[in-house]
Amino acid sequence: MVINNQKQNIAGLPWLAAIAFFMQSLDNTILNTAIPTIASYLNTTSVAMRMAVISYTLTVALLIPVSGWIADRFGTKRVFISAVSIFTLGSLCCAMSPSLNFLIIARIIQAIGGAMMMPVSRLAILRAYPRSQLIQIMNFVAIPGLVGPIIGPILGGWLVTYASWHWIFLINIPIGIIGIVYSLKFMPTFTMPVTRFDLRGFLLVGFSLVLMTVGLTLMGEYKVNITIIFAVILSSIIFMCFYILHARRCQAPLIRLSLFNNNVFCLGVIGNLLTRLGIGSMPFLLPLMLQIGFHRSPFTAGIIMIPLAVGSIFAKYFVSNILTYLHYKTTLILTTFFTGLIIAAYSLQQQDTTLYLLCIPLFINGVLTSIHFTSLNTLTLGSLTDNYASEGNSIMSVTQQLSISFGIAISASIYNLFATMNIGSPIDDFHYTFIVMGVLTLLSSITFFKLHKSAGQDMLKK
Repeated sequence: MVINNQKQNIAGLPWLAAIAFFMQSLDNTILNTAIPTIASYLNTTSVAMRMAVISYTLTVALLIPVSGWIADRFGTKRVFISAVSIFTLGSLCCAMSPSLNFLIIARIIQAIGGAMMMPVSRLAILRAYPRSQLIQIMNFVAIPGLVGPIIGPILGGWLVTYASWHWIFLINIPIGIIGIVYSLKFMPTFTMPVTRFDLRGFLLVGFSLVLMTVGLTLMGEYKVNITIIFAVILSSIIFMCFYILHARRCQAPLIRLSLFNNNVFCLGVIGNLLTRLGIGSMPFLLPLMLQIGFHRSPFTAGIIMIPLAVGSIFAKYFVSNILTYLHYKTTLILTTFFTGLIIAAYSLQQQDTTLYLLCIPLFINGVLTSIHFTSLNTLTLGSLTDNYASEGNSIMSVTQQLSISFGIAISASIYNLFATMNIGSPIDDFHYTFIVMGVLTLLSSITFFKLHKSAGQDMLKK
């Protein structure tokens, strides 16, 4: 039973979720364009800097399941304010980093807040609004949040080129303060009765996710024996099997296995993980290719990402009409298939290719991914009942963060493999990597063929 402990105006709740989304998207896009510059400042390589990205996304993925339990126990308002505060503090620590190891630790602090910030605000929306309004509300949340990918690359490139990379983290501080003040007025205090926290289940899942990420990251390290990589990945699978056995016996497991009896939710989680592998690697790969392969400035690499964000925002205005006409199943199949083709098409870009020609596939990519994830998120979350809302929302958020970590780890490993094979120039190594990631995305469309054609019909306009 959901309990709202305060009679509050929730009109500003979507804006709070948008602020959380904005902070995360701004931080991610600014860091991607600044990776080569920060790597030089910290005396490391651009590929090694992937750990600063992976450490954040992996920590978020590990702690998101805890966020649902904490929000149910202590209330969405208190947890959200704490999350934004920790995220802001972590941003300050990132700006003070003198080394890569310090930056990784600061990113982990930042991630502790990020793990609760967006999931808790989305959980509050799930409990505050009826399912029939989810598409409209999620669209509203996404549009302000997508301003981050427009401002982020430009601001990040400008700061790195003309000021200092430290400001890409300091920019989060005033935004965080605004979020805290705003949440005091508009964030409702939803709570639910909770059972004892499943610490054993949390540790089993945590070890599994960490080992899988480490294994995928090591795949591109030619100095590491393949037997070690196989052992690490196998250990990850074993820990997850132990969790499944544990969850069947535990009265209140971290994640109830019965949740996956919901076919729509199960396919939504699998689809989210597989399709985001390729899509999530693009903000990491593309700025690197522009700066390392094409020798463009960070500012240019930032500006060129604008069409991707503009396309995402543009699509939000007609995604409901597309879903009404094509329905969820067809929409998801088509957007995934063509997104894979677009990602592979980045391999056609050459150093002497005009940047205007790169803008076209970026805009189309933004449109397709925006339609895809709006459709997939609303379909998956809309299939949940109130009893499963907290767990289901946590699993969705974990999946999204993991897919970004896995996508970056896999794409960086593939790039490293091509680079060590010496089969072409550095630009060719990027091209081959884009082809592989595009094919992986294209093949993931198979997942959505298993959806029933009537899936999500109750959430569409009559």
